[in-house]
Amino acid sequence: MTKTASLRSISTKKILAVDDDGEIGLVLEMILNGQEFELDYVNSILSADEYLEKRNPSLIILDNKLPDGFGVDFISYIRKKYPSIKIIMISGFSSVKDVALENGADIFLEKPFSLDQLNEAIDKLLH
Repeated sequence: MTKTASLRSISTKKILAVDDDGEIGLVLEMILNGQEFELDYVNSILSADEYLEKRNPSLIILDNKLPDGFGVDFISYIRKKYPSIKIIMISGFSSVKDVALENGADIFLEKPFSLDQLNEAIDKLLH
C-alpha cells in the first residue's frame, strides 16, 4: 500500500503538443524543464489520433492550423473519446476562440503568447 502511494506521488503527467511549428516544442521544453511533466510532440491530427490510441496524456496543447486539418475541429473528437483530457487551444487567429471553447477547449491562447501565460494555463489545468 505504501509502495503504491509513493509511486503515485512520483508519477509524471504527460503533455501532448500538437503543432506543425517545431518552435512550440522548444518553448514547452523551456517551460516544463525541471517540472513533473513528460512532453511528447506530434505535428498532425493523424499523429495525435494515433498517439491517443496508445497513451493517455493529462493535457493536449493543440494548434489550430495543422497540415491535415484544423485543431478546432479535432477538439470535439477528443472530448467525445477522451473526456478527461484537458485541452489548451493555441492559434494566431482570435476569431476561432469562441468555436474552440464551444467545442470543449479548456483554455484558448492567442499567438503570440508569453511563456508566463502558457505556464499559468498549464498550472491551472494540471494542479
